[in-house]
Amino acid sequence: MPAVSDLNYDDWLEHAFGPAIRPHGNQWFFDDDPPWWDPQPSVAIDYFTRLFSSTGPSLAGFSDAQIAQGFTYLLSTSASGDNGWFYNTSVPTAARRRCIEAIADVFDDLFAPRCAAVLCHSDEPGAAALNTVCYMWWDEFPCLALPDDPACDLLHSTAIDVMRRTLKLDWIACQEAALHGLGHWARYRSGDIAAVIDAFLGDGRSKRAALASYARSARCGCVA
Repeated sequence: MPAVSDLNYDDWLEHAFGPAIRPHGNQWFFDDDPPWWDPQPSVAIDYFTRLFSSTGPSLAGFSDAQIAQGFTYLLSTSASGDNGWFYNTSVPTAARRRCIEAIADVFDDLFAPRCAAVLCHSDEPGAAALNTVCYMWWDEFPCLALPDDPACDLLHSTAIDVMRRTLKLDWIACQEAALHGLGHWARYRSGDIAAVIDAFLGDGRSKRAALASYARSARCGCVA
């Protein structure tokens, strides 16, 4: 498949988020031999950090459906595969950590204002274009660090902290997404996850019974 490796930031945004939405058929990146973005890992982490930190101005020219499609292309392991950018140890740990920390801004600045107040895990009707990407963010996100990476624990702790911060947003779609991610981390970091979810359940933020039930399932890793 053809590779695209020398895009500047604005051209990269157009490459990832610019393709039109097809009313029927596969998304463009499932075509035969689509042009895949293949940068150096340091460039990828730099661009992702800039994007995560500035979704408003960076994505102003694209529809919500295009944004959902673009994030699926860039981040979903079911679309582009795991390209190793986030766990590549040639990128300094501090830069990788800043990139993960910036994900909190994606939920605060993009998903909270634009996602409908519905729960995806139970297929509630009325979802907006970005709801599924929000809900599946941590499920589909590429690997952050390999076990032999000296920064593995730090980077995973950083991701859990982003989920903890996301739970503080007063928007049910973002809270559900954080719980979904925490549920997938529970088998590896059970003590940390239990503490975060217990705090969420104990301070009144879980305002709907269905969300509280989902939080209890996430606490033991029982999420799909």
